[in-house]
Amino acid sequence: MQITSSWPLPASGVRFLVPPPIRQQLAAHPLSANLYPLAMGYYPDAHGHRMQRQYLDNYLLIYCIGGKGTLMCGDRHYRIASGDLVLLPRHHPHAYKADTKNPWTIYWLHFDGHLAEALYRHTQLTTPRLNIGVQPRMIRVLDGLTELRRSNHQLAEFIQGCHQLQALLSYVALLNRQQQPRSGKVLDLEQLRALMQEHIHSQLDLDTLAATANISKYHFAKKFKALTGSSPIQYFISMKMQRACYLLDSSRQSIKEVAAALGYEDVYYFSRLFKKTIGLSPGQYRQNRHR
Repeated sequence: MQITSSWPLPASGVRFLVPPPIRQQLAAHPLSANLYPLAMGYYPDAHGHRMQRQYLDNYLLIYCIGGKGTLMCGDRHYRIASGDLVLLPRHHPHAYKADTKNPWTIYWLHFDGHLAEALYRHTQLTTPRLNIGVQPRMIRVLDGLTELRRSNHQLAEFIQGCHQLQALLSYVALLNRQQQPRSGKVLDLEQLRALMQEHIHSQLDLDTLAATANISKYHFAKKFKALTGSSPIQYFISMKMQRACYLLDSSRQSIKEVAAALGYEDVYYFSRLFKKTIGLSPGQYRQNRHR
């Protein structure tokens, strides 16, 4: 398996393959086994750069910060331009090349680990290309990872690089989620949070929330969960339980009074919700604050 191309590297370019002994240590160490780099590089004005693979047993990230190129995945062709990020899963046949007239400048990174697949899925990419613009934060992390070649093979520096890599992929996932609401009706999360806060002492149903967003209940619930990771009602309950924690911490109100202040007439139902959300009963929570 060829992990890198044979593109002739200029003086300002970088091509670094993690040495096999370091790679084996990273794959075995509990602080790095979840995600670790295999190879990385920086190709400026990469005229003539091209690669084709039928099989790759790791994940590949390419970040274009200038020029143009082309990516082929199956029967799909993608034009790659400055600000485009490419993320390819393992076992995914592909080919790519720099534009002949305006060749791309790219960072590239091969990685693997126990969490590599989960992090790839977490990005929620529906195509291998995502336009994120030229992000200084991305460039800083990728520059930092390429500097591992100067680390004299110190394992501690590579472990720190592994955590930078995980943060980078999490950032890509966040950027993708921020772009997703652009298709269709956009949810105003701050408006919805304000409505929930307004009803923190009473009740609020899905019909009212969806009507505020001016979309159907089904699409509202789906968009809200994609944006926040929880259902609208569970999000509202969590806000209530956070308020309950504040009241238990800052006042001498009884648990029944706290429940009533948040719109729960049944103190036992409130206590069940509190324990499910916080992990402790209201009484246990109040006792633990004094320890």
